[in-house]
Amino acid sequence: MKICLICEGSYPYITGGVSSWVHMLIKQMPEHEFVLYCIGAEEKNREKFNYKLHKNVIGVNEIFLDNILKEQGILTNRYNINDIQKNNIKNLITGKNVDFHELYDFLRSKYIKNVSDFFTSKDFFNIVLDSYKEKYSNLPFTEFFWAVRAMLLPLFYIINNDIPEADLYHSVSTGYAGVVGSLANAIYGKPFIITEHGIYTREREEEIIKSKWVKSYLKDMWIEFFYTLSKCSYKSAAKIITLFNKNKQIEVELGCPKDKIDIIQNGIDIKEFSNIKHDAKKHDGINIASVLRVVPIKDVKTMIQSFLIVSYEIENCNFYIIGPTDEDEEYYEECLKLVDELKIKNVFFTGRVNVKDYMDRIDIMVLSSISEGQPLAILEGMACKKPFVTTNVGSCSELLYGVNDDYGSAGIVVPVMNYVKMGHALIKLCKDKELRKQMGENGFRRVSKEYTLEKLIYSYKNIYKKYGVMK
Repeated sequence: MKICLICEGSYPYITGGVSSWVHMLIKQMPEHEFVLYCIGAEEKNREKFNYKLHKNVIGVNEIFLDNILKEQGILTNRYNINDIQKNNIKNLITGKNVDFHELYDFLRSKYIKNVSDFFTSKDFFNIVLDSYKEKYSNLPFTEFFWAVRAMLLPLFYIINNDIPEADLYHSVSTGYAGVVGSLANAIYGKPFIITEHGIYTREREEEIIKSKWVKSYLKDMWIEFFYTLSKCSYKSAAKIITLFNKNKQIEVELGCPKDKIDIIQNGIDIKEFSNIKHDAKKHDGINIASVLRVVPIKDVKTMIQSFLIVSYEIENCNFYIIGPTDEDEEYYEECLKLVDELKIKNVFFTGRVNVKDYMDRIDIMVLSSISEGQPLAILEGMACKKPFVTTNVGSCSELLYGVNDDYGSAGIVVPVMNYVKMGHALIKLCKDKELRKQMGENGFRRVSKEYTLEKLIYSYKNIYKKYGVMK
């Protein structure tokens, strides 16, 4: 079977949980051929893969959203666009119901040779003007116009591009990737499934609310836009897979039919980590570590502030921040500056390394994210018998405290962006070696029984078998 995996802002350019999951899934399915459809932000990243692709990857289609911004549209007066098509685009701007099949037909028609041309047309100007009068007339029109243009350009560019033909389409998020899956389903009539690790719309909403690049009075419009894209994905997909029950509840609230959703938990190869033993020769004092990408959504700054509290009370304590620092260099520099300003000693940013090389010296692991799905970093740490302190996001609480099981607590969960409670939780574990050991054992038993690679792959093999034969 030929499967098209659709990735947005992740594999194979970005390391981390979702990308590692995709890489693992392809490796464990040698009986299938995979075509990658990869949506990235910048053309400069073309073919700059952080993973060596497996042999059963037979093609890679890369599309970069900054390309559309470089194109100069030719001034066009009119398109052969009818009232239904005009209202459909207006609904996309104003947050009403959108017939995406109608949108696909228009943007892929013979009239639209280059979407940049459409954005310079009088038709587009009039649609924006009508939208403005209907819902946004209290805003400055010029700012509104350019915001709408920036919002719609990437989406229309993606729809206007070619999609490889496959037997099954599988996106690892909603958003633009979900629209590609929906479009492929419309063009080829082949089934489309989604695995939603985190809730894409909620993550975009958090980013937009905190962003400086979107004016405050335009943020609601952007948020509604991404919710509309998710509704499109949910409607077109034959099956939506999520990782835990809380996510399922949110998806239903967002308009996804409940009977479309299955829960398949993440899984890891326990044997890869369970043989890592604590090495006393590498151990000096208490070692706390976090495995993550140094990016804002991981909220590294809160974690650094919690380290300051720990350093006041625990002597000879080391803090390892393990993972790539080059994905958001400005944020990384801000984190370094914070460490310097707080005068915290023994904070080490390792950069991109083999995590296993550090696990034998670690006493406690920490995760400070403001949004997560079901982090592989936690599962891998639990397989190494490490206790955790995490924020209460995604399935972190389920992983550490369990769901109707008797394995016991594998760590401590604290509120998001609360460095005081995070610091006190870390201090509690630093002072109690037996508690650390017990929590480590509890986590190991839970991950060994409930979150195995075998369970994960068995479930996806069945999903592919079921939907891959649908016509």
